[in-house]
This record gives sequence, structure tokens and C-alpha cells, in this order.
Amino acid sequence: MNDFLPINKKDMLERGWQDVDFVFVTGDSYVDHPSFGVAILTRLLENEGYRVAVLSQPNWKKDGDFTQFGRPRLAFMVTSGNIDSMVAHYTAAKRLRHDDAYTAGGVSGKRPDRAVIVYSNIIKRIYPDCPVIIGGLEASLRRFAHYDYWDDAIRPSILIDSKADLLTFGMGEKQTVEIAKRLDKGEDISNMHDILGTCYTCPNSETPYDGVEVPSLDNVINSKKEYAKSCRIEQDEQDHIRGRLIKQKHGKVMVVQNKPMPPLTQKELDKVYSLPYTRAYHPSYEKLGGVPGIKEVEFSITHNRGCFGACNFCSIAFHQGRYVTSRSKKSILAEAEKLTHMPNFKGYIHDIGGPTANFRKPSCTFQEEHGLCKGKKCLAPKPCKNLSVDHSEYLDILRQVRSLPKVKKVFIRSGIRYDYLLEDKDDTFFRELVEHHVSGQLKVAPEHCSASVLDKMGKPHIEAYIKFSHRYFEYTGEINKEQYLVPYLMSSHPGSTLDDAIELALFLKKNHIRPEQVQDFYPTPGTISTCMFYTELDPYTMEKVYVAKSEHDKALQRALLQYFNPKNQKLVEEALKRAKRYDLIGFDSKCLVKPTHPSNQANKNNRYQNKNSHKNNFSKKSRGKRR
Repeated sequence: MNDFLPINKKDMLERGWQDVDFVFVTGDSYVDHPSFGVAILTRLLENEGYRVAVLSQPNWKKDGDFTQFGRPRLAFMVTSGNIDSMVAHYTAAKRLRHDDAYTAGGVSGKRPDRAVIVYSNIIKRIYPDCPVIIGGLEASLRRFAHYDYWDDAIRPSILIDSKADLLTFGMGEKQTVEIAKRLDKGEDISNMHDILGTCYTCPNSETPYDGVEVPSLDNVINSKKEYAKSCRIEQDEQDHIRGRLIKQKHGKVMVVQNKPMPPLTQKELDKVYSLPYTRAYHPSYEKLGGVPGIKEVEFSITHNRGCFGACNFCSIAFHQGRYVTSRSKKSILAEAEKLTHMPNFKGYIHDIGGPTANFRKPSCTFQEEHGLCKGKKCLAPKPCKNLSVDHSEYLDILRQVRSLPKVKKVFIRSGIRYDYLLEDKDDTFFRELVEHHVSGQLKVAPEHCSASVLDKMGKPHIEAYIKFSHRYFEYTGEINKEQYLVPYLMSSHPGSTLDDAIELALFLKKNHIRPEQVQDFYPTPGTISTCMFYTELDPYTMEKVYVAKSEHDKALQRALLQYFNPKNQKLVEEALKRAKRYDLIGFDSKCLVKPTHPSNQANKNNRYQNKNSHKNNFSKKSRGKRR
């Protein structure tokens, strides 16, 4: 078994160290597994010869935890952990969560709100001359002035609030190693303004001439149109080939984002995943019941990075990028072999996936030289004519892994893009997916059925899901298996009106789909959808967008998606009455709910039918003419 890195002074001294080069401060419990960013970066620095300590979930109300290692020789690295600390603490309804999957014992409250800011400020107060580098999802998505859902206001770049010296955005490996080597050579961190994939601040008078400037903090606070414009530019320049340096004025200071760091090559990715991870949570958490977050990934393998699907509500494009890179088959098989020798392995590999499991290469050859197209999507609303679709390499890897001794089954749980799959003229992968890689149910994400809502989401239209589901059940029937599709659905996304929610409810009823869970849209930083939520504008067209913002309006849409639940009776009835859809309240098979007061409802149904009779006649005549 490999050794964990030091988590306290005692561990440091037992290694014979009097100090460390880097202290990694994280809002998560310490899990040394490559699905955790801290594990990757600490092992990478260790591999480069640096002495690294992990300060996990320090008590931010006292200084003791932050001083136990002393001042690190080179720097503090600060992250909130695998997810944004506000998302970790609060639901989409802004209610406090009662658990935390990334904390030992699953308990909440072990990290502060806005953990990066809190940790960084404490360190800067105690060690004002020590470099502080912030990174991870929370820092990466908040690198510019951004709308904060929990404050319901625009906040400045997290670099300003945290007082950190540098911010690394994206996956961070190359930036972190370069920063470490330059610090080790004695270079002052205040001079490191040329590292790709980083952000820094400087006086306005020292602003670089190149790049593009987005509207200032003051402008985006005072104008939603300016904020929408800023968001669009920020999104459009996140390409490592054609992306430009971005500048944003914050009073007397300029926040500067350098061009994105190129993604790791296959050889570099292979190296990252070959590092000596223990693949476990720290043993000190055993008495607390361990860290729940490792359960889903303990026997899973990440084979790719990046996602050219780039849904508008997803932060992957802004953080990890749209350009897809992947590990070699040799590297993946080596990791799979390791899993089979772990003590808790039962024969099941839970996933060989990533942001999108069935992506192995960039979406077309054009982008390898010119970058991904600005302002366009590879798959929505329809697949690009230049899309290159090939599942053969991924299929070969799956076959090789499932043929390993001790491996009973290999599942794919991280999600597939069914619209991409449908573009493959060879259905071999589709058939083997159904036969070998589904654990009873396959989870896919149509999200909605309304074309206008799906356009705002950046998703394909529902016809693609319908086509996919028909073929999925056809192939399932051919092998005599009882397997299901579980569609992920989202309510209250920007652009979704009450009429759209009713359309989705009718689609679910028609297709006998009864979702057990429905996700309310969650406006997290750094996404196009969050920009639409705040501004009520589409940043790419500047057209008005309807947004359900009140808790009650959201509840009406959410209830419609679970119209069959008796608890939702009153909400569904209210929603239908608001939309004047009295025809859907009644005892007929087409109705969504039965009326609370049947006699009153009968009169309203008659009035609805009389009022709309001319529309029905016109509709019939129009259909006749078209035929």
C-alpha cells in the first residue's frame, strides 16, 4: 500500500521533514484517489520531488490548523474541494443540506461558505509574504465578476475577495508544476504574469495591450446587458487554440486571464493516472464511517477529459474545456488490472467514463488546428455536418477490460450522449452497450421536450431521445433483457414557461414516464444558463428570456413533472388553471389531475371548449389543406 501524504505536523516529522514545500488546503476530507483534484495535484508535485502536505478541512475559526506546518517553503495551494462550497452547503431552493458526500461521515458544516475566500484570507493574514495560489472548481468558475445565486448579486472576481496571488483555472496540472518550478528557482510570484491557464491582478496602468477587454465590474453591476455581453466573451475565448487573453477592470485593478493552458496530451494523461494513489480515504476517517464520495468512483476509471457537448447549464466547458483528450488503452487496462487486486473488489467496474463517456476524440479534424467554433455547438440543435463519429476505440477498450480475469461486468454510469451515438452508422457499440454495460437501467439526459427550452439549454430536440429510446428497447428485447431508461429532467430552466412545463408533463404521461426525482435548475457560477437566469437575456441573441424565479413558480413547474403524485394535486391544478388548461383537469384519460371540486370544473371545461371551438375547427381545416 502506498503512503498517504502528511496531514498534520506529526506526520511531517515522522517523514523526517522539518518543513514542507507546499501546503494544500482543501474543503474536502482527504481522499487519495484520481477522481479528486487535490490527489492528482499533490501526487504530481510529489513526483516532481517536492514535499507536500495536505491540510484537510481546517478549523477556520482558529489559526492552529493553518500554522501547524509552519510557513511552507514555496506556497499555499487553496481549493474548496471537488465542488463549489456553496453548492455543497445549499440546495437549489437555498435550503441548508444535511449531509456532505465529500466529508468523513457525510456530515455537513466542516467547511465554511465561500471556502476559498475564507481559507485564503486567513493564510494571508498569518503569512502575508507567503504566495497563495487558488484553484479548483470554486475558484475557476468565479474568476471574473459573476452572478452569485446565494447573494442574488454580482460579486467581483474571487481573486479580489481572496487576496490570492494567482488563480489557476481548468484542470491545473501544467500550471501547478510550472508555478512550483519557478518558485523553486527563486522567482517572485508577482512576476508570474505569463503562465497559461492562470489569472492575476495588476494596476490598470500595467494592463497588457493584447487580448480582449470585457465590461468592467461596475458596468456589469449596473447593466444586465453588459453582464450578458461579458459572459458571452468569457465563454467564447475558452479555447486553447484560438482563445485570447481576457481583461476585466475592477476599480483601480485589472483582473487578467491568460489564454487557456493546452490540455494534457495522451502521454501526459497516462502519467497522471499512473501516479501512486492509495485509491482510498485517509485511515483516520475509518472510525467516522469513511467518506461517502468515494463509493461511486472507487472502482471507476476516467478515460477522457473535456466535452464538446457543452450544454448551457453545465460548467464543464468553462472549467475543463470543450476539447476532448483521452488516455491510452494500455493505461486504462493497467488501472483496471489494479482495481481487480483491491481488497473490496467484487468483480464489477462501475464506470469507464468521464464528462461524457462515449467521447474519445475531438468532434472533428478542423478544431485540431483552428480550435472549436466560436458561438456554435457540435451537437445542438442538430449534429454538425463535420462531426466525426467513431466508437470503435472505446468499444475495443470495453471489450478488453471486461475480458480481464476477475472482472464480471463493466458498467457505463457517467452518462452517454445518445445524440452522438445515433450518428454512428455502425450500431455495434449501441448493441454491446445494451447487452454488456447497463446495470438494469441506463441514465440519459433529455432534460425537457419543448424545442424552445432545449434550445436555451443547448440540447438536441426531443426527437433524438425518442429515436434513441425506440432502438434501445428494440435491442434490449432482442436479447430478452428487462432493462429501463431513466431520463434526467430539469424544471424551471431559463426559457421554460408554465406552458412548456405542461407540454413536458403531457409528454411524460403519453410515454408512461414517471420520474422519481426532478432537478430544479441550479444557477451555479460560470454557465450561460446562469447568465440567462440573472439577466433574463440570451447572451448570444440578446433576446428576452422568461425565467421562473419565485419559489412558488418553480414549485408549479416541478409539480407538473410529477403530476401523478397525490401530494402535487393542488399545485398541478393551480398551474393548469393559471395556463387556462381546464381541459387537463378532469376524469378523462387525457387529463393530468382530477378536479378538487368536480361541479365547478365541469362548467369551466365547457367554457374552455366553447371558447376554443373556433381554434379547433381552424386547426382541422389547416391540416386538411396541408394534406
